[in-house]
Amino acid sequence: MALLEKWRQAAYDESLGQDVLQKLWGAYFQEEKNIYAQLLKNPDEVVRGTVKELAEKYGVTVMTMTGFLDGINDSLLEKNPIEEMEEDTVVNLGFEKELLYKNMVAAEADWLYELEEWNDIFDEETKKALYKEQKSSTTIVKDAKIYPNDPCPCGSGKKYKKCCGRK
Repeated sequence: MALLEKWRQAAYDESLGQDVLQKLWGAYFQEEKNIYAQLLKNPDEVVRGTVKELAEKYGVTVMTMTGFLDGINDSLLEKNPIEEMEEDTVVNLGFEKELLYKNMVAAEADWLYELEEWNDIFDEETKKALYKEQKSSTTIVKDAKIYPNDPCPCGSGKKYKKCCGRK
């Protein structure tokens, strides 16, 4: 069984109970935060190694590193083969800064996109712009409904039902 499948089974196993899952995720989020803090200190360095080597480098378990790799994969310049990954699979952590920030915003992971290390990468204005860009990209704007007795949007001055609404 590939590491990712093992990670997902453990992390989403509802038979463990709510308390156990909350502790698991609480611990995971803290370790994830620490890894990102280290990565963001030197954002242009592409960290490479096997899953096991990276787990040792960042002081986490192989399962935690697997979860981390799953989470960061969409922000990487070169995607990792996470579906078939094993302990000896060579992976990289070379990420696109803007995309990583926006993905953290999309995940509503404020403990990540509010890390101090971002201040050395982006100024406050850039962070606000990236935040706004991400939030607006997922906002659905519906056109105002036109009712039969409303003025026609074509500008004819007629009621909609007597103009474009007839078609």
